[in-house]
Amino acid sequence: MCSYVSIARNLAASFVAGQFESDAIVERGAQLLGRRWRWLRPLAIRVIEKFSKGPRPSHASVVQFILRDHGFIRAYEKHNLQLIDLIGEATEMSPIKKAQPWTVPIINNIAELADWLGITMGHLEWFADLNSLEYKCNRGRLRHYHYRPLAKRFGSVRLIEAPKARLKEIQRKILSGLLDQIPAHEAAHGFQRKRSVKTFAACHVGKSVVLRMDLHDFFPSITLSRVRAVFRSTGYHESVSDLLAGLCTNCAPLDVWENLVPSGPGRQSIMLYSQPHLPQGAPTSPALANLIAYRLDCRLSALAHSAGAVYTRYADDCAFSGGPEFFRIVKRFACHVGAVVMDEGFSVNFRKTRIMREGVRQKLAGLVVNEKTNFPRADYDRLKATLVNSIKHGPESQNRTQHRDFRAHLLGRISFIEMLNPNRGRKLRQLFQGIAW
Repeated sequence: MCSYVSIARNLAASFVAGQFESDAIVERGAQLLGRRWRWLRPLAIRVIEKFSKGPRPSHASVVQFILRDHGFIRAYEKHNLQLIDLIGEATEMSPIKKAQPWTVPIINNIAELADWLGITMGHLEWFADLNSLEYKCNRGRLRHYHYRPLAKRFGSVRLIEAPKARLKEIQRKILSGLLDQIPAHEAAHGFQRKRSVKTFAACHVGKSVVLRMDLHDFFPSITLSRVRAVFRSTGYHESVSDLLAGLCTNCAPLDVWENLVPSGPGRQSIMLYSQPHLPQGAPTSPALANLIAYRLDCRLSALAHSAGAVYTRYADDCAFSGGPEFFRIVKRFACHVGAVVMDEGFSVNFRKTRIMREGVRQKLAGLVVNEKTNFPRADYDRLKATLVNSIKHGPESQNRTQHRDFRAHLLGRISFIEMLNPNRGRKLRQLFQGIAW
């Protein structure tokens, strides 16, 4: 009689390798054991109930579930079970049902992943950094990221983590070749083709009330395990998913905070940054954040629909709007949103929550949405004055915030206004052309 651990490992491998459907699981179990045992279908149903709702489970988690299953233990003790075929852990891709139409690259093992990225196996393990050497090693050339800590209001902090050239090239490959092939939720407007901050705000124009809520520490709160789950759901083997997740996450070393003395909220953020997380500054982070927030977007969209409201999200900014009926329940609705956000593993920055009624300026992501999407007049006048003074006194005199490329900074702001109001943008561009750089 075979070891019950060996049987459990092979059953789990056959389950993980295929689709989580009872007929398929029973068929694979019968192939392993040489007989269609009656207890296989109830075991298959219990496995499906446990694992089908989340991302594709790991082989180890299914093994542990089977070893604790009383039905399997009784069957092992009663019958002389023999393995006819040995499977071992699955290596071929096995996407979840919803992921089957996605045209992601076929990568069955670590060697194929290294070939697809165009690097050696040693470089793959080095850049993935599954042992968190970035957090432990000394300063200098061995690190994969450049760090720029920023102090925010109320004692909170933000860390810009810009990958160095070689890692950034790898991450861009993952973004264009893999992540861009996976659709995000319709409510997500940030970092999506043919969508922008304008489309994010346009859905809320002319509404009786607009509710704006901010997700606190959005990128650092997304952990390595959640990133790994995205790649597992896509169908990649555990070892491949681990390395892909490692390439897209980072642990920030503590010495990057030496020049900041944060208060309570800042210390909590530093703890998030010291764990494997999505780095704000990596090319892959926005796309992964949208995919990981897919379930959150589904639940908030359904919640908004039930209240007669509209929901959109731009990165960590969540916006809801509706008519008079939504106006009456908006405060209670905000509490339900906070509960859903917490249940999905995020948190709400209640300091930035705003309920904006018709009588006040309704502003989302820097745009006014009372009657149409428009740039605030005060901000336009301030930018115009900066351009005029740059013509008179030189651009160096106006770079008070010490931008490294002040010219590109001004061009970006002008282009943003041109997208919203072409006439105003044209006037500002004419002033810009008169600056002596």
